[in-house]
Amino acid sequence: MFSGAFLAATLLPGGSEVLLIALLNQAPETWFSLVVVATIGNTLGAMTSFYLGRLGRFAKSPEELSGTKYAKGLSLIDRYGVWALLLSWAPVIGDILCLLAGWLKLPLSASFLMILVGKTIRYLLIVAAVMHWFT
Repeated sequence: MFSGAFLAATLLPGGSEVLLIALLNQAPETWFSLVVVATIGNTLGAMTSFYLGRLGRFAKSPEELSGTKYAKGLSLIDRYGVWALLLSWAPVIGDILCLLAGWLKLPLSASFLMILVGKTIRYLLIVAAVMHWFT
């Protein structure tokens, strides 16, 4: 679960949700442990993207990113600041938000907290839905 969640939070393709659902179906009583492990793995994966963003500052300037696929993420962070990282769980844009947060040098502790909260809520909602519909 940890590895799947970690890789899913980086720019690599992967879906930790499918793994979580499969494990929940096998052992629903372990839901809390699964949420904790998935959240930790996914948050650390997102923080890896954050640090890659910090390293990427040396490769691109803000002007070079404004017209690219990163424009939507830049717009969200420009408008909401670190709060935009609550969407770090969202497909496609979430990975980009984490990368850009590091690139823009958003505060580490606040970024970590927002990513952690967003990902925790996402996994809790998945567990609630699975438990409601399948058990």
